Amino acid sequence: MSQLIPIPFLIITVTLLIRAELRQEQKQVYFFKPISTLLVILVAMLSFLAPGVRPMFTWGIGLGLLLSLGGDIALMFKSERAFLTGLVLFLSAHVAYAVVLTVYNGFYLQDLIVGAVLFSIGAALFFYLRPGLGSMQGPVILYIVIILLMVNRAFSTLFGNTFTPTQARLLSVGAVLFMLSDVMLAVDRFRLPFRWSRLSLYLYYGGQLLIALSPSYFA
Repeated sequence: MSQLIPIPFLIITVTLLIRAELRQEQKQVYFFKPISTLLVILVAMLSFLAPGVRPMFTWGIGLGLLLSLGGDIALMFKSERAFLTGLVLFLSAHVAYAVVLTVYNGFYLQDLIVGAVLFSIGAALFFYLRPGLGSMQGPVILYIVIILLMVNRAFSTLFGNTFTPTQARLLSVGAVLFMLSDVMLAVDRFRLPFRWSRLSLYLYYGGQLLIALSPSYFA
């Protein structure tokens, strides 16, 4: 159970990160944000010590986390260019997750039903955000499509036999938490700014943690 050791430290660093964000103490943000993501990456890498580990799956999840680390670093800066860079890196992270889950799990008829529900949610979110998007409509549509694809691929693990029930739950709940954190940030940036939006970091790191834990439970 060595993969669980970093979790208490992650809870502390994320809490301190949120505190720094709310107080706008940027130097502390520069420290606690990458450290938090590195702890999540460590959780995934510790799966190599678990019985039944599948190295390529761990490396695929690790790639998604590494791209997320790049996105986290980019979004620490407040320029439009930094925001777009972070958007591209997180989009790439979602693609990495979607690809590795599809390669291992394949497709199932139930994916179409889940996809239809997710499409409805995505469409509703876009039309809610649309008045504040301006020139960002295209990138936001693309991002919504990709993250919903990732969530669909995560839910698909519930229907196959490749992953254990524990893994399927970790991946599905993790993907949903990741999506909800992005929804909170999108609403804050494009439609209804609110001070406590940084609490979304609990959702973000919670989601990433569950995804990072999944490679440890093949056996």
